[in-house]
Amino acid sequence: MSKARVLFLIRVPRERTEDFLKAYEQIRYQVAEGVPGHLVDQVCEASSDSEQWLITSEWASLADFEAWERSPGHRELAAPLRACITEARSIRFVVREETTARRS
Repeated sequence: MSKARVLFLIRVPRERTEDFLKAYEQIRYQVAEGVPGHLVDQVCEASSDSEQWLITSEWASLADFEAWERSPGHRELAAPLRACITEARSIRFVVREETTARRS
């Protein structure tokens, strides 16, 4: 089974930035430490547009992410984050190859 990467391209109005970051802070460790298959995530702000954001997450498998997304607690946990978002697009990828430094 291959790892998966999920990207959320989102827009957060400037006046909601602090609320958005607080909401992310409130849920990040609950997901990282409590959701099976979750490996890592990042929240990124576009350098040229302070309202454009990217949340990227890596999962042990796409099935793990989809199970989390369908779980009863997902919508409730993510609700404060979603309340700050005016636009969202989700893209899912299966990792085919991965490169790290060679060990000698």
